[in-house]
Amino acid sequence: MSDAILTITLNPALDLSTVTDRLEAGPKLRCRDPRFDPGGGGVNVSRVIAELGGTSTAWMALGGALGRMYQELLEEDGIRREVMETAGQTRMSVNVTEADSGDQYRFVLPGPEFDAAGAAEVLDAIGAAVQGKGYAVLSGSMPPGLPDDFLAQLIARIGEAGAKLVVDSSGAPLQAALDAGVYLVKPNLKEAETLAGRRLGDMTARAEYAAELVEQGAARVVLLSLGAEGALVVGEGLRLRVMAPAVEVSSAVGAGDSTVAAMVLALARGESLEDAARLAVAAGAAAVATPATVLCRRADVERLVDHVRVEPLDAGD
Repeated sequence: MSDAILTITLNPALDLSTVTDRLEAGPKLRCRDPRFDPGGGGVNVSRVIAELGGTSTAWMALGGALGRMYQELLEEDGIRREVMETAGQTRMSVNVTEADSGDQYRFVLPGPEFDAAGAAEVLDAIGAAVQGKGYAVLSGSMPPGLPDDFLAQLIARIGEAGAKLVVDSSGAPLQAALDAGVYLVKPNLKEAETLAGRRLGDMTARAEYAAELVEQGAARVVLLSLGAEGALVVGEGLRLRVMAPAVEVSSAVGAGDSTVAAMVLALARGESLEDAARLAVAAGAAAVATPATVLCRRADVERLVDHVRVEPLDAGD
């Protein structure tokens, strides 16, 4: 299906990545050549979809000189986009890798704050952009200033358009999505344990909690990300354990976005949940093998997907 996916980035960030020999307080730290990337969950999902040979439309709110630079980078990548101009400056995030240790340090600056009028403009813009789309992906953080019921209103707009909503967020936004009911959510284990209010110590406990969400109507599909262990995929009458291939970890940045992108692209192409999950876990594994803010590479995903094992997980296993 051509361009069946709309990604939504409410709080985009221009990512600056660099390397310095050692981080220490006081002296000037000489850094190596910087790399700039258009970041934020939804945009990263669109970038991965493009890398995997698919198409999507990326909706985002941008402002100021950093917003213009952000758009130029998207233009270079050939990403189809719809941009809402905002007052204020698009935020920046800085990722610094310490060469001596390999440790990464991530500094995230604040972005523009929305008022009530700006929030209403966002709802109208996304409501128009999602028309005719099969899937909408809401990924990343929320900007400050949005009203408490903003996500409920946004989910309702997307539902009215008939699109299946995929949410990859955390904290209050994730809870709001589950309260409203969505098609697919992708929490990681820490987020799932926070939502559950208890430790989910083994695969059975994790699958049971995901099944609870499905039974309650919070999500039709739960993709529970487990890092190096892979993922669990739970839907009505379906529990799958998806085991990731072993890779050498370089950076975890972008792994979740790569996972979501591959999952949604496969579903939009009409593939089964099992095959979509296999591609998703391969994309996540491929992403952690790339440095800094580099997302997964298509050749790596295609190489790894045959090494992803999928097994049914019966209730009580």
